[in-house]
Amino acid sequence: MSSANVLTRAAGVERTVVEGVYVHPVDPVKVVSVRPDRRWERRPRCGICHQRAPLYDRGRRRRWRSLNDGLLRVYFEAELPGVTCPDHGVVIAAVPWARHGAGHTITFDETVAWFAPGASKKLVSVFLRINWHTVGSILTRVMAERDGQDGDRLAGITRIGIDEVSFAKGQKYLTVVVDHDSGRLLYVVEGRSKTTLRRFFDLLGTERSHALTHVSADGAEWIAAVVAERASNAKLCLDPFHVVKWAGDALDTVRRQVWNTARRSGMKAVAAQLKDCRYALWKKPEDLTERQRAKLSLIQATNKPLYRAYLLKEQLRKVFAPGGAERVHLLDAWLAWASRSKLPSFVKLARTIRAYRTDIANALTYRVTNARVESMNAKIRLLIRRAYGFRSVEALRAMILLCLAGYTRPLPGRT
Repeated sequence: MSSANVLTRAAGVERTVVEGVYVHPVDPVKVVSVRPDRRWERRPRCGICHQRAPLYDRGRRRRWRSLNDGLLRVYFEAELPGVTCPDHGVVIAAVPWARHGAGHTITFDETVAWFAPGASKKLVSVFLRINWHTVGSILTRVMAERDGQDGDRLAGITRIGIDEVSFAKGQKYLTVVVDHDSGRLLYVVEGRSKTTLRRFFDLLGTERSHALTHVSADGAEWIAAVVAERASNAKLCLDPFHVVKWAGDALDTVRRQVWNTARRSGMKAVAAQLKDCRYALWKKPEDLTERQRAKLSLIQATNKPLYRAYLLKEQLRKVFAPGGAERVHLLDAWLAWASRSKLPSFVKLARTIRAYRTDIANALTYRVTNARVESMNAKIRLLIRRAYGFRSVEALRAMILLCLAGYTRPLPGRT
């Protein structure tokens, strides 16, 4: 095998002819002068759409960063002509070793896309000798290509979960859609609004939107409105975790009211006891420490309204224990109790839950929760911390999709 063939094989490129190699006299870099093979040159193509296009000019000499050769950085160098595309006008001709508009070879891009989701930014930057911002640009470029090549990823879905996750200061959010059956991330985009969610259903299409059977969510009005509008056949299931959280908030409201009443009445000892009882009231009974059990017993003996609020919270949590449609009857019994409890925060909560009763009953009957989506959100938050320093949301979105949407491919040169 000739030395030129060895170089192209080592660089992971095809249909490329090596014309010369030299090491820069000042910078520790190796420059490989290349050109497309004759068959490629005789059929110039648009760099954007890869359609045949006539030559416009001879262009100029350009460079692309390739994978390192030992301690040396390697660059490909070639004369790149312009072509006249019927759709895109005058653009740079396509080359077999790099994507259009890229400053790196395809194998370099793919190596970065393999490393970045699983490695720290310092490791990627030092090992590949690139800036972390460059990593974001490469991921965006690779993801844009894969998104158009990997077929229809939305085919056959029937049950989805929808939620939002914050990714920066200042109320910035990503809308997340997950497939309940496969656990794959289907969609992630900046924003949390009806317009944002409608874009997902636009991608899904009318026929497949009507084929959805279940949609889980957290009770957000913007989700419920779009699901009713675009997926009218789907059962909307309100996530039980959020309902129990509402009960926890109502309990904390009662605790603060009782504490403030005791403090203002001069009962300092009672106020001190109530101030430190928050975790005893919030935690599951089986997880309480001995000290917390003693505090709960004290509340039971001395403060009936607060203990009643605690029992209401616990009873609602038990409504969502494993079961089926029979749990709906327990929910109705809880609503009747909460309405008669004479605790304003729980009376208000009962009215709220009645407004969502159908969606909660769907969750109980069909056993569909947002657990998969919450698990996905935890992974996304980890990637957000790892992507710290990316200048664009698209770079963050690309990393999330590469990791969680099934786009990951082997490291170049591996099968």
